[in-house]
Amino acid sequence: MSVENYGILKGIVIDTKKEVDFDTPHYQLDVIGEDDKHYRCAINVMSSSAQSEVLYYADEKFDASEITHLQKLEKGYTPINENESNHLIALDYVRGKLFDPTKMIPLPHEVTGKDNDLNDFIEKYMNKAIKENATVYIYGSKFGPEDKKDKIFSFKPTNGMHNIHMNQGNSGRWKKDNGIYHDGGILIQFDKSWVAIFLAFLSQSWCTNKQGHPTKFCAFNDPDKKHE
Repeated sequence: MSVENYGILKGIVIDTKKEVDFDTPHYQLDVIGEDDKHYRCAINVMSSSAQSEVLYYADEKFDASEITHLQKLEKGYTPINENESNHLIALDYVRGKLFDPTKMIPLPHEVTGKDNDLNDFIEKYMNKAIKENATVYIYGSKFGPEDKKDKIFSFKPTNGMHNIHMNQGNSGRWKKDNGIYHDGGILIQFDKSWVAIFLAFLSQSWCTNKQGHPTKFCAFNDPDKKHE
């Protein structure tokens, strides 16, 4: 089994909010998709299981030459199914060669001062996206709609995306979320460039089999990591 309702949300960020006083804090986005429909996108900035830091990497010169198909998507949520042709747009941190994992760094979610925690770095790119009306592509799992006000932005019905991070190599309670080509992440399409944001947990293994389960534990910067 892997994360449910995996897909990609295409839209425009109109608002953000930090969560700093919660047991499992997130950086929250209010994204407008199709027909002015609101989606709340919950980005994990701390591990809920181990209360540990999250691995982070932002590629400010992301090569979008191979992903022109994303620009052809309609605004809103598009499910990604391995049995459909659009599975080719799915993300896989281990197999996709999207970035060099050794460039990922562990960051605390909130530290006093500027530009020194995960909230700060995500906020920098989201503020720029809002200012420039940039298109964002949020990979993860869709939740909702539920017939109630959203707990963060108060739009109704509540609706959105979560699991916006690596979704394989998990053990224990999160093992059920493992799958290949089901990883989350964020792509931002600016006027003349793309930025990609990748997130993972320190507890996840980068040695995974064809079901996304860990074959052994190997860290993101393990030079001998292998997958099947």
